[in-house]
Amino acid sequence: MGLLEGKNALIFGLANERSIAWGITQAFHREGANIGISYAGEMLERRVKPLAEQVGCKWVEECDVTRDDQIAAAAEKAAQNFGKIDVLVHSIAFAGREELTGPYYNTSREGFKNAMDISVFSFVALSRAFQPLLNPGASLMCLTYYGSVKVAPHYNVMGVAKAALESSTRYLAYDFGPQKIRVNAISAGPIRTLAAAGVGGFRDMYKHFADMSPMRENVTIEDVGNAAVFLASDLSARITGEVLYVDSGFNTIGVQMSAKEEKSE
Repeated sequence: MGLLEGKNALIFGLANERSIAWGITQAFHREGANIGISYAGEMLERRVKPLAEQVGCKWVEECDVTRDDQIAAAAEKAAQNFGKIDVLVHSIAFAGREELTGPYYNTSREGFKNAMDISVFSFVALSRAFQPLLNPGASLMCLTYYGSVKVAPHYNVMGVAKAALESSTRYLAYDFGPQKIRVNAISAGPIRTLAAAGVGGFRDMYKHFADMSPMRENVTIEDVGNAAVFLASDLSARITGEVLYVDSGFNTIGVQMSAKEEKSE
């Protein structure tokens, strides 16, 4: 029997087969969850529908998280289809490509608002909309990145948004705690996703990460999926308000030296 047998899980933010959300969807499916998938915008529909079929998911809904009416509609449809919800995954982030190159101080006011609205407030809005549907013992989670606490060149406004998302995770955990609902974040190492493609210098960073992390290897969407299963399951019943790093230990390193430099000592 799977770890998520009988649990209803909604995953917001699936874009394609390289998405972290897809790694999570596959892992949830493997562990027996009933899955619902939400995606942003018509353009993604043709990519998402075939993926949903692969995991036998019938509930596939478009939801523009910048619109409260669409979030409310998604919650209503979920209530009709699933009744109650046990797991909600927020795998949504956005910043304009022009905001992810050059200095952070060049961020536009509109770009800042957009990044905060789509990447941070949407988690709060979804939590509020789905609160009446959540079973005691439910698990909410979002995806973050180390650029929230340290500078990742070119990550810019996205790093600031992720810092706000991690803070929101703690405040939501406090609010939902009395209902025995937990809220956590997964901080994944760099993965070649659609979102990562927009970050200037990502390729170099990706290679550097594998050289510098204690485990000397990159992270996969499967790794993140497995961590998400833990946070979604009853195994993590007393864990809330946390940021779980799935990054081969990269965040633990202070002074960075390449393997070549270490050998030459």
